[in-house]
Order: sequence, then structure tokens, then C-alpha cells
Amino acid sequence: MPRCIPALLAALLGLALALPAEAQWKWRDSKGQTQYSDLPPPAGVPEQDILARPGPNTKRRSKAPQGAASAASGAAAAASGALAPRTVDADLEAKRKKAEAETADKQKAAESKVAAQRQDNCNRAKEQMRTLDSGLRLARTNDKGEREVLDDQARADEAKRTRDIIAANCAQP
Repeated sequence: MPRCIPALLAALLGLALALPAEAQWKWRDSKGQTQYSDLPPPAGVPEQDILARPGPNTKRRSKAPQGAASAASGAAAAASGALAPRTVDADLEAKRKKAEAETADKQKAAESKVAAQRQDNCNRAKEQMRTLDSGLRLARTNDKGEREVLDDQARADEAKRTRDIIAANCAQP
């Protein structure tokens, strides 16, 4: 019995070390050499050259069966108008289109908001220009809260600033 324990431990250790090897791909390359990897073989490797797969759930799609019978069935499928399988997921494509549409809508809403603000600024600047051109005496409140009457130079400066605002906001893009 005492001799069985080391043998049993050695067997269990061997099994534990062999488990990662079960998750390996094994195939024969174009030169005939056997290759091992945890990744699937390249797309150009024929199905009959794949010697081992990692598990029963992992299957590789074959491009097309080889042989005369498959060529005849392929010609019949082409003649019947059968389509090749889609490579793009329909749900993913729908989500992408929806996201693009939402982005376009947001951008359009932002542009219309900016256009409305520009129009409001234009209207206010034009009203200010009419007031400045009226020749009426104008006053404004300074930083100290005191009332200041605009002299000719201040009126000219204000008119120039208002014309710049009109040029920037009222010009059609």
C-alpha cells in the first residue's frame, strides 16, 4: 500500500500537467510538419490537415467540401441563386446605423441651436445699431454703478463693436 501512494501521486501529477495540452490545436502545415498552438491554424490549412482541436465545442468551418460531388452541388446552388453566408451580423449593423442616425440628429440639433443663437445675436445687434444711429443721448452704468453718458468717441467705439457683431452673426454661411 505505501508503494501505491507515490505511484498514484505521480499519475495525478502527470494528468495535471497534461490538461493544458488538451487545449491545443494540432495541424500539418504545407511543408508536412506538425504544428501545435493554442490558436487555430491559419485559414489556408485544409480540413484534413487539422489533426486535433481543443474540445468538442470548437469547430472550424470548412470553406467548401472537396470533390466532384461538391462541385456539382456548388454549381446547382449557384444556379438556384443561393447567396453566400453573410459576414456582417444584422443586429450589429442595425445598432451601428442607429448610432450613426442618433449622432447625426444630435449634430443637427446642435447646429440649429447655434443658428438660433446667431440669429438672436444678429437681431439684438441690429436693434443696438438702430439705437446708436438714432442720435439720442445714451447712457450706461459703469463698474461702480454710476451712470455715464456716451460721448461721440464712446458712441463711435460702440457702433464699431456692434457692426463687427452684425458682420459675424448676420452673414449667411
